[in-house]
Amino acid sequence: MSIMYPGYRFWKHWNIPSVLVRSCTSLSASLHPGGCSPDLTEGHSKQLMNDVRSKLQEIVGASKDWSDHLQSMKERASLSNQLVSKQEDLPHRRMKDSYLEAYLPLGSQPNLREKYLNVHKHVRFGRILEDLDSFGVLISYTHAKTDNPRSPFSIVTALVDEIDLVKKMIRPDCDLKFAGNVTWVGKSSMEVQMHVSQYHDDVYNPVLDATFVMVARDPANKSAAVINPLKPEGPEEENLFKQGNLNKAKRTKLKETSLLKTAPNEEERNIIHNMFLRTLDMQTVSFRSRILPANSVWMDQTKLKSLEICHPQHTWDYSANDIETYNTEKSTSAHHIPTSQERNIFNKIFGGFLMRKAFELAWANACVYGNSRPHAIAVDDILFQKPVEIGSLLYLSSQVCYTEDKYIQVRVHSEVVDPFTKEHSTTNIFHFTFGCETEVKQVIPKTYGESMLYLDGKRHFKARIIKN
Repeated sequence: MSIMYPGYRFWKHWNIPSVLVRSCTSLSASLHPGGCSPDLTEGHSKQLMNDVRSKLQEIVGASKDWSDHLQSMKERASLSNQLVSKQEDLPHRRMKDSYLEAYLPLGSQPNLREKYLNVHKHVRFGRILEDLDSFGVLISYTHAKTDNPRSPFSIVTALVDEIDLVKKMIRPDCDLKFAGNVTWVGKSSMEVQMHVSQYHDDVYNPVLDATFVMVARDPANKSAAVINPLKPEGPEEENLFKQGNLNKAKRTKLKETSLLKTAPNEEERNIIHNMFLRTLDMQTVSFRSRILPANSVWMDQTKLKSLEICHPQHTWDYSANDIETYNTEKSTSAHHIPTSQERNIFNKIFGGFLMRKAFELAWANACVYGNSRPHAIAVDDILFQKPVEIGSLLYLSSQVCYTEDKYIQVRVHSEVVDPFTKEHSTTNIFHFTFGCETEVKQVIPKTYGESMLYLDGKRHFKARIIKN
C-alpha cells in the first residue's frame, strides 16, 4: 500500500506553533537504542502527546475535577455569542494552518512504556486509537482557531472513516510521530487525515494512515456551528480536497445501500442461499434440519460481551516535568502514575476510550476464534451516533461476522442501558479487520439477521482488503 503524507514534503521543515516542552533527556531506550528520534534530543522542543490533551483543556476551558463540571459548562455556554451564522463571515484557512506534529516518546522515555505495553511486548493498539482521537480534535481546533483564548466550538469525533495499518506490530521501544491536518471542510464538519510513523534504524517507518470526520457544535454541544472554510493551494491540496468530496459522496451512498435499508443484491443473495444449502441435512431433506459443515463455526457461537460502568475518571498524564522528576527521583507517587481516561473535556465518555474498549474486546474475540494472536489490519466506519453520559451502563457486544483465508472481520455493537427504565440506545458500531498466521474456520450464519451481518462484514472486509 502506498503511503502519501498530505503536503508533508512542503511542510516538514516548517516551525509549527504549538505548546512546546522540553523532552528527551540523555536517557535512551534500553531495548532498542536506535529507537530514539533525533527530533527529541536535548535542546530541541517538540510537542508530546500528553501536551495535546493539556492544550485541549486550555482551548476548551474544561474543568479537571468532576465536581466542577457543571460550573464549567455554564461558563462555556456564555461563549455562544462568538459564533457566526454565515460561513462567509469567517476567514479562509489553508491546509498548512492546521498541520500539527506530536511525539509519543516510547523510545526516549522508557517509563512511558508501561501504559502502552501489552503482554506480548508490543504497543497496545487501543492506546494508539485514544491518541489519534485526541490528536484529531486538536487539529480541528487549530483549523477553527479564534482570537480568544477559549474556543466557542465544541468539536467532537463524528466518524472514524478508516484506519489502515502498514505494520503488523508497533514496537514499544521506539519513538512514534503523529502528523496530520484538515484536508476537507464542509459547513460544520471537517475531514482530518493523520499519519503515524515510528523511528528505528535511523529512519521514520510508516505505521498507519487514518481519516477522521469531526463536527463543530455550539458551546453547549446542542446544535451545529459554522467553521472556517478551507482553501486548497496547489494541485496536491486540490486533489486532497476533491478526495474529501468523494469520501462524503461515498459515505452517503453506503448509507443509502445499507442492508438496513435495501435488500442484498443478486450476487449476495446467491452467496447466502448457497451457504444455506451447504448446511442442509440431505438425509432428512428438511429446511429445519441444519448441520455444520466441516471446518466451520456457527455465527451465534462467536459472541463475546463486556460491560463498562462509565465513571467520571479523568487522566493525570505525564507532563515533561513529571517525566524528568520520575527519571531523576524514580517517584512512585500517585501524581506521577498515569491512569486510564474515561471522561473527555466535555464531560462525556471519551471517544478514544470507547474505541480502545471496543478494539480490545474485538481482538480478544478474534484471538479466541483463530486460536492465535491476531494483528489489526484496518478499522473503518465507526459512527458515533450519540454521546455516552457519565454514569451510563455501557454494553459492548462483539461478534465474528465474516472470515476468509487468514482474515477475521469482527463487529462490535455498543449500547447504553438505563437501569431504571430498561431502555437500550445504540451509541456506536465498530468494524475491525484482523489477520492471523494460519487459515481460520469459516463462520456460518443460521438466521436471516445473521446472514445480513455476514454480508455487511463481507462488504467491509472487501473494501479494506481491496484498498490495501
